[in-house]
Amino acid sequence: MLTELHIENLGVIERLELMLGTGLTALTGETGAGKTMLVDAIELLVGGRADTAMVRQGTTEARVDGRFVAADGTETILSRVIPAEGRSRAYVNGRLATATLLAESAADAVDLHGQHAHQNLLSVSTQRAALDEYGNVDLGPLRSARGRLAEIDAALATLGGDARARAREIDLLRYQVAELDAANVVDAGEDGLLDTEESVLADAVAHREAGGSAYAVLADDDGARDVLGRALLALDGRQPFTAQAARLRELLAEVDDLVAEVRDIADGIDESPYRLAVLRERRQVLNDLQRKYGDGLSAVMSFHAEAEDRLRELESFDERAAVLDAQRQSVLAEERAVAEAVGRARRAAAPKLAAAVQKRLRTLAMPNAAVAVEVGEHGDDHPGDRVQFLLAANPGSPMLPLTRVASGGELARAMLALRLVLSAASGARAHDTLVFDEVDAGIGGEAAQAVGDALAALGRHHQVLVVTHLAQVAATADAHVSVSKKVKKGATFATARHLPADERVDEIARMLSGSSTQLAREHARELLAELPV
Repeated sequence: MLTELHIENLGVIERLELMLGTGLTALTGETGAGKTMLVDAIELLVGGRADTAMVRQGTTEARVDGRFVAADGTETILSRVIPAEGRSRAYVNGRLATATLLAESAADAVDLHGQHAHQNLLSVSTQRAALDEYGNVDLGPLRSARGRLAEIDAALATLGGDARARAREIDLLRYQVAELDAANVVDAGEDGLLDTEESVLADAVAHREAGGSAYAVLADDDGARDVLGRALLALDGRQPFTAQAARLRELLAEVDDLVAEVRDIADGIDESPYRLAVLRERRQVLNDLQRKYGDGLSAVMSFHAEAEDRLRELESFDERAAVLDAQRQSVLAEERAVAEAVGRARRAAAPKLAAAVQKRLRTLAMPNAAVAVEVGEHGDDHPGDRVQFLLAANPGSPMLPLTRVASGGELARAMLALRLVLSAASGARAHDTLVFDEVDAGIGGEAAQAVGDALAALGRHHQVLVVTHLAQVAATADAHVSVSKKVKKGATFATARHLPADERVDEIARMLSGSSTQLAREHARELLAELPV
């Protein structure tokens, strides 16, 4: 529901703040006062085409903001900025967005009826949804079958393309898997171990000489061990040096261990040019694999496993494809059956919906209107997805799709009738905002009263805004907004405000007679007194 509308520098409107409530709100005023500009502002909020001619003369840009509140209380702020030069900008909750995203955000919130491009009920998908809603058509089984069919088709597509493409992929995978099998990479840390071993072998002679030198310094006569032994002998048994003697014993034990380790490591170093060549060759193999199949041996091992799985899948293509194809045929038969059931339900509901809309429409100053709901015929369109509403407004006129109905007033009344039928069929629906412009074009008397009553009935289930010139329509509204303009220093300014009860009488009197005479005021009070409680 649209709860607040803010407009700046749009046409004759310099600045306007309008709070809106539930039910039916009438927008009235003299011709040219700016009523339609309010509708244009709402159309901009739902992604309508922005025209720089809309920008108020002498200003740099126009701006429209709307606050929408969903049934669960969630608020959405939609904004549209139209510069005098350049492209328009759209915002959703203060964040820059495209006009398409703006339209999507308001798709279920606002529906315009009249001379406007954004009329949801003109789209085939919405007309189909309206028929399904009216006929209580269960689409669950069809959606489920189509979803499973899509999954099977996706699985078939991943098996491989045509036979030649599949053969090429198999050849490549076989080469890759054979290369990776031959490399036999089983440890992601192998290259690090090889690096350490190569470093030892590449400098084996120097390593052994260094070990020998260290051993001699530690273990030869007058080496570190002998020196420490003599120091221990000098201090051993002397009370002041008891602790130091103990530490020297520990140090000698550590030196003995160190001497043994240095000797063993030095003796174990083998100068092997052959082993060094083998290591370097292996490291080159690992580097080549990482260059082709992934950064790091872990990635190479993952690629190896994935390539094996894919190769097995492709090599068993015929078997797997046969299974999937059998599944597809089964699901396709199920989809065909439920699609035909949906088609039958739609074709059964179509004439009933058309008759109900036609009945409503003939009370709205279109006594000769004929309505039909066309559903796709059997053949490729088993569920009858091609749903189209047709209207002949006058005797002898051909039945035409709603998109080709010329009169904005006739189209708006057709939409009003359809909305009334759907609301009656489905009960209250959440906070839709319906905007009707020119719905009362070319009518009066009883027909005008019928339109007003119909709008009021619709207002019990929706928020309804109607631009009207008819007192009978305005009198049925729950709220009344008057749009007026005045000229200051050669510039026109439009304003809009909610009318209290006494001023509402004056406005309806003006709409009846052109001025607020005593007789017109009495008639206005009579109209307002007839409002249903």
